[in-house]
Amino acid sequence: LRDNRIELVRASWHELSISVSDVSLSDEGQYTCSLFTMPVKTSKAFLTVLGVPEKPQITGFTSPVMEGERMQLTCKTSGSKPAADIRWFKNDKEVKDVKYLKEEDANRKTFTVSSTLDFLADRSDDGAVVSCRVDHESLNSTPQIAMQVLEIHYTPLVKIISSNSWPEEGQSIILTCESKGKPVPEPVLWTKDGGELPDPERMVVNGRVLSISFLNKTDNGTYRCEAKNPIGRNSTEYVLIVHDVFNTLLPTTVIPSLTTATVTTTVALTTSTTTSATAINTRDPNALAGQTGPDHALIGGIVAVVVFVTLCSIILLGRYLARHKGTYLTNEAKGAEDAPDADTAIINAEGSQVNAEEKKEYFI
Repeated sequence: LRDNRIELVRASWHELSISVSDVSLSDEGQYTCSLFTMPVKTSKAFLTVLGVPEKPQITGFTSPVMEGERMQLTCKTSGSKPAADIRWFKNDKEVKDVKYLKEEDANRKTFTVSSTLDFLADRSDDGAVVSCRVDHESLNSTPQIAMQVLEIHYTPLVKIISSNSWPEEGQSIILTCESKGKPVPEPVLWTKDGGELPDPERMVVNGRVLSISFLNKTDNGTYRCEAKNPIGRNSTEYVLIVHDVFNTLLPTTVIPSLTTATVTTTVALTTSTTTSATAINTRDPNALAGQTGPDHALIGGIVAVVVFVTLCSIILLGRYLARHKGTYLTNEAKGAEDAPDADTAIINAEGSQVNAEEKKEYFI
């Protein structure tokens, strides 16, 4: 061996060692060690040199890319022996659906490997990091990586957020128009029912925010928020319905009497929101804590029962008085119950009227 890259490390009767620096593919081959004895003794070994792949490069990316366009990114590396392995990742998540191509270099010893990633650009890919990783046994478990940050342009995405889910007359409401796009959308445009806002004094636009104060029924309608950028425009709608002020009924008052009549007074109070809250929180200072309104059905039932019992008592008393008087008149003729006729009863009556004292009647 006659090469300046080969040095003698150790020489003795028992061992001969050499070192090779700056190894190249040409150093691959069979090496022979000979011991010049009679006969000559030899030993052979085959040296395999690995081709280290070059750092990969990603091609095919043009910035920016419009949403919906097809992207084809190619990752290529050469000089690997044996052929290197290429893997694609998007935000650290491996992409499996790729094309793989292996070609032999001109020296017929190493390989050039390429892989193509094909997909449709989506707004969710904006800002995503696409990486191409080359794995090879010569890299000692430290892969070579090439990265590309995606820039996707897309039309605005619009959404309206309301500050009041149940707007009432006299209240206010704030409508916020959220618009996301790339490039950043221009200031949004607010319209009502296809035209301009009818009352600029109450309907104030500040950037993406629409504020409406002192709501009334004329504010009912469809409010549209439209955003646009150089890519396109988009819009969304919000239907505003202004509700009536909450109505409050005062508790029913019942006036008891000795008759079956029940007098009920109901007062309906319709005011603004502040007045309604005051009416609801008002309490009778003379009322007991926790006391609730009377039960009309219960009171009516009690009165009906009282009237019915009274009528039954009057009827029974009348019948008793009538029967008492008849019994008194019958006892007046005591002893004549068995007489066949009226004349005999008079004759047989105890204490004849001829000789008896005059009787008197008293009605109590």
